Amino acid sequence: MAHIYIYSPSGAVRDKSAFKRGVSRLKLLGHEVELDVDALSRHTRFAGDDGMRLAAIHRAAASGADVALISRGGYGLTRILPGIPYKAVAKAISKGTHFVGISDFTAFQNAVLAKTGAVTWAGPALGEDFGAEQPDDIMEACFDDMVSGQGEGAGWRLSAHNRPALSARREGVWAKDAVLWGGNLAVLTSLLGTPYFPQIRSGVLFLEDVGEHPYRIERMLTQLLHAGVLAQQKAVILGQFSNYKLTPHDSGFKFLSVVDWLRLQLKVPVLTDLPFGHVATKVCLPVGQPVSLLVEAQDALLLWAHPGH
Repeated sequence: MAHIYIYSPSGAVRDKSAFKRGVSRLKLLGHEVELDVDALSRHTRFAGDDGMRLAAIHRAAASGADVALISRGGYGLTRILPGIPYKAVAKAISKGTHFVGISDFTAFQNAVLAKTGAVTWAGPALGEDFGAEQPDDIMEACFDDMVSGQGEGAGWRLSAHNRPALSARREGVWAKDAVLWGGNLAVLTSLLGTPYFPQIRSGVLFLEDVGEHPYRIERMLTQLLHAGVLAQQKAVILGQFSNYKLTPHDSGFKFLSVVDWLRLQLKVPVLTDLPFGHVATKVCLPVGQPVSLLVEAQDALLLWAHPGH
């Protein structure tokens, strides 16, 4: 199957049992798993100090692996973005290495896109996904499609809350040859105004987050809105926003309130329900790859050619 290199560019591994289960699961699926020498290192909350984590990225890029998979997200990549070997990463990608991850990995992905234009993959992490007590079938199938080079798209069913967006446009192709980009909302917003924020016009922006109350989600979206980022896209797609708690003070203010508000601010379509985020069921998405967005009835579909083609 595939040679998978496991490394830790962000937070220290907190759940070593999940780490071990993830490695066992990948081996059970037939993959060759190589562990970075510092995959389980710790320096305060990080998986090693900044220099160690940069060295891990160097080793991942030089590994020749089919997949360079993060152990987990957390925090840590934004502070080392200036030291990332972008040329080496882009060269590894051109030779076939898929850099895959989620959450804090958004910083790496968008920095690589801004600096080199190379495609990385928004997808699973080792511990959170393959190390789950029961890994999700769809997640594994999408990962397998990516590894085998067979993945050419991701589809999902749109809930009734998308009716305003659907009624405003005809069925068919909503975007064509639009660069797919984005990831974790908090991490992406933290890159705004830096050299690591991609300048994407007429793209398809996808967003997700975890543990962020809807008012904080709205506040971050407001920053992207006022910066002119959202209006420059062909579509904004919201994935899963999970693990937050509403309070009596909200008085009916909820995540869908944010979606309704955002649609009033934009002329571009805002869709929801993308199966991606800090949830078990997640698709793999090529960050930086031109895609087409198709909508038919209650179904949405992102289509892409194989990266590099």
